[in-house]
Amino acid sequence: MDPIKVDFAGRGGNRKKEIVIPPEKAALKIIISLVGTLLLGGLYYYLMLPPLNFKAYELYTYLAAVIGTYIGLTFLTTQAFAKPEYVPYVKRQSIIPGVLLGALALVVGLGFVISSPFFRAKSYSQIIDVDITGNFTEAIERQNAESYSNIPRLDESAAANVASRALSDLEKIGKVSQFTVYPLYTQINYQGKPVRVSTLQYADIIKWFTNRKDGFPGYTVIDMADQTTKFVELKDIGQENIMYSPAEHFGRLLKRHLRFKYPTYIFSDPTFEIDDDGTPYWICARLDKTIGLFGGTDSIGAVFVKANDPAGSSTYYSFDELKNNPDLKWADRIFPADLLIEQYNYYGKYQNGFWNSFLGQKDVFATTEGYSYIAKDDDVFMYTGVTSVTSDQSITGFVLINQRTKDSKFYRVSGAKEYSAMAVAEGKVKDKAYIASFPLLINVSGEPTYFMALKDNDNVNQQFALVNVKNFNKIFVVGENLTDCLSQYNNLLVAEGVSTDINVEDIDETGAGKENGKDSEENRQAVKGSIADIRSAVLSGESHYYIKLEGESTYYTIAASKAPEVVVLNPGDTVEITFEKTDQASKTIKALSLKSE
Repeated sequence: MDPIKVDFAGRGGNRKKEIVIPPEKAALKIIISLVGTLLLGGLYYYLMLPPLNFKAYELYTYLAAVIGTYIGLTFLTTQAFAKPEYVPYVKRQSIIPGVLLGALALVVGLGFVISSPFFRAKSYSQIIDVDITGNFTEAIERQNAESYSNIPRLDESAAANVASRALSDLEKIGKVSQFTVYPLYTQINYQGKPVRVSTLQYADIIKWFTNRKDGFPGYTVIDMADQTTKFVELKDIGQENIMYSPAEHFGRLLKRHLRFKYPTYIFSDPTFEIDDDGTPYWICARLDKTIGLFGGTDSIGAVFVKANDPAGSSTYYSFDELKNNPDLKWADRIFPADLLIEQYNYYGKYQNGFWNSFLGQKDVFATTEGYSYIAKDDDVFMYTGVTSVTSDQSITGFVLINQRTKDSKFYRVSGAKEYSAMAVAEGKVKDKAYIASFPLLINVSGEPTYFMALKDNDNVNQQFALVNVKNFNKIFVVGENLTDCLSQYNNLLVAEGVSTDINVEDIDETGAGKENGKDSEENRQAVKGSIADIRSAVLSGESHYYIKLEGESTYYTIAASKAPEVVVLNPGDTVEITFEKTDQASKTIKALSLKSE
């Protein structure tokens, strides 16, 4: 049926008016559209999990999706796609939803404008308080014989590389192929040592079906100083398995668990930590928009979720409680590093107003391209260099920000940017194509010094470097281990007239060389035998194989990319394995060959 049209006369001449024809059973179709919208809206909420908070962009996206769903269902239920005569009716039914969509767009647009640094530059510059009176030699304690052995030698990518080795410990409970390491390696201070901790994730969806009832049996702890890793089975320390995490599904998915319990809270990405007793927690910072409607993101507290509580018990702590309660001092990561970087850059960019940040750029500064962490006073500090926006390769100083309290202090030190120092170290071993880790700032005989590892293409530490921040083009060394580096560095400092306090002979070099000692020929061993068991797991997107020989309990591990022939091995095959001697439960295969009987 074609739409009915009539002519009528008016001041503007003859015009045609389209009469709206309601579809059959219009009331029923409206009810169906409403019910369908409610059902799909509930599904959207379950999947999208937006905060019910008008300061969250996600809420407006969710509401727009619900309103759009109603319009779409109205179109479908009236079959307007097949009956053009009903299109005017659908347009009329869509007026109110369309107005609501427009209102949402208007709120978001106005909120964005009134929250913009263009109007609120001063507020953005004051979102973080920075003490600019820092003294490097007072803040960063001089390294001594004991503290040198606790310098972190693994960055996040290198830590990920060694974390998978701890999975061989799951063999004793028959779970070695069921899990992989969850790719979130949180650096914390644990029992006075810098470590990275990570929980597990299911190897694939089938493993989730078979293991979801029991959860995850433990977590990995990576010692960043001696470069060893271990798997902590929770039952061994009298605790339950981990039941809530970002790697779970349905009601045990951490984000969903938090959303249903705290529907209005805006959360940052959760971090995995353990308290002094080894109890696992997810620490989820609560965010607020402190400038206008959408600007000035800041952390105002945190929810602590006990990861291994079957009920998922959680407690919210305000910022004041987190800062002043000594019982909560074990929690190191309340303020995300990226958020602190953002806030400090606002402080450096807008102190003299919005236009100055683009035109005159007087006293405008920003953080350098990366950041690292420093353990100090039993807390974790985010460290990054600070440079003038008109500078290219040098820093004017650096900033330390406590990730638990947000206490911030700037230290004036001129010298090389981190990436410049990395380039110097890499240039020293150019023929080996090693990649430098992001530097760690240390105090060597009162001299600000970058310490970094030099890694091969497999993210394995091969050498180490020390680069003087102030005199980076002249005072830099590369060595097989920290002792070697310090010996060379000491000689260069003395040659430059610097009084040093380095006593290389007193330094404990445990773990300071390549992983668990130098990877030399004398540190390798070969075995030959028949394969009793072979298993595989996908770690960081790559297949790794675990081989146990007849008569042994040790599993030897290797990535498929290192020995493609491993994928065709079967129990009963005879192989010769050359491996690196370590104290780890599993041994890394350096060479693998199939032997005939």
